[in-house]
Amino acid sequence: MKIAVNTRLLLKDKLEGIGWVAFETLSRIVKAHPDDEFYFLFDRKPDPKFIFAENVKPVVLFPQARHPFLYIIYFEMSVRRALRKIKPDVFVSTDAYLSLRSKTPQIAVFHDINFEHFPQDFPKLALWHYKKFFPKFAKKAEKIITVSEFSKKDIIENYEVEPDKIHVVYNGANEGFKPISEEEKKSVRESYTSGCQYFMFVGSLHPRKNLARLFMAYDIFKECTGSDVKLLIVGEKRWWTEQIQKAYETMRHKDDVVFVGHLQMDELQRVTAAALASVYVSYFEGFGIPIIEAYKCDVPVITSDVTSMPEVAGDAALLVDPFNTESIASALELVMDENVRNSLIDKGRIRRNDFSWDKTAEGWWNVIKLIS
Repeated sequence: MKIAVNTRLLLKDKLEGIGWVAFETLSRIVKAHPDDEFYFLFDRKPDPKFIFAENVKPVVLFPQARHPFLYIIYFEMSVRRALRKIKPDVFVSTDAYLSLRSKTPQIAVFHDINFEHFPQDFPKLALWHYKKFFPKFAKKAEKIITVSEFSKKDIIENYEVEPDKIHVVYNGANEGFKPISEEEKKSVRESYTSGCQYFMFVGSLHPRKNLARLFMAYDIFKECTGSDVKLLIVGEKRWWTEQIQKAYETMRHKDDVVFVGHLQMDELQRVTAAALASVYVSYFEGFGIPIIEAYKCDVPVITSDVTSMPEVAGDAALLVDPFNTESIASALELVMDENVRNSLIDKGRIRRNDFSWDKTAEGWWNVIKLIS
């Protein structure tokens, strides 16, 4: 079988979100199917580590697609020409972008369509592109892979796609996420929070990650408890807004908020495992990989009771109303209780067994086979 894959988000030292999903899933698929040919389509020279096996052939296309107008040129001209030349049995797009004019059968991986619900969180040009093209991608795709039953339902309702066209395949979490010793936890805390315990948020600092309310809730927690627990923020300020900035600037305890930026995977694993709790209170998620990462590290989770997060968390997390700062603050206070933490950790150990990248890779492959 000859398979072309959109791998433009496999970027050296810049893997985030969808890029990590592609990395973990594709690396397993190509190694598990050595008799099949894979053509990885990049928009720049790839790092050799992304050529996972001998059956992978890298193809570099122009231009680098990081702007709505360039997306159109890249997928409707460069990708279309490449597919015509390669003549693959199927084109798999790991970020849902398809070539609308190509006759090649295509599979789109939709992670979420949050822009349909919170358009105010997006720059106008990006929003125009998403709303114009993603419904077309959903219609064009022979099959759609998505990451939760919530996202499947959302795509069906918004784009009127037939349910049997959409296949739910859960994400996994890197195997490096695992518990660490008390001595190592102490070392991590000394490095980042002057030895203090900390709540941890990890993700892109995007409005939907709800940082503004998290800052307000953390202030309430500090006022109510007098605790020296810090708030550690992991992620780049690429989507930082005036609203988030204002919420931060008006905090009474902003000196206890520690920004560490983007962390490499091995360091992220250590920082996660040393956290008192992982706080992931987005108001919209298609999945929520940090929930599973925390479970694998024996770290309690506080997450939202909306969109996909209850589906992913199961009964192993404290669920809060992400639009209510008091709800978030109460959970921060509750998770300080050792009995509560131990109960959540025990439940997380059970829940984490439902998710792995091996299962994800198998699920993607089963959909790919439907096209052949």
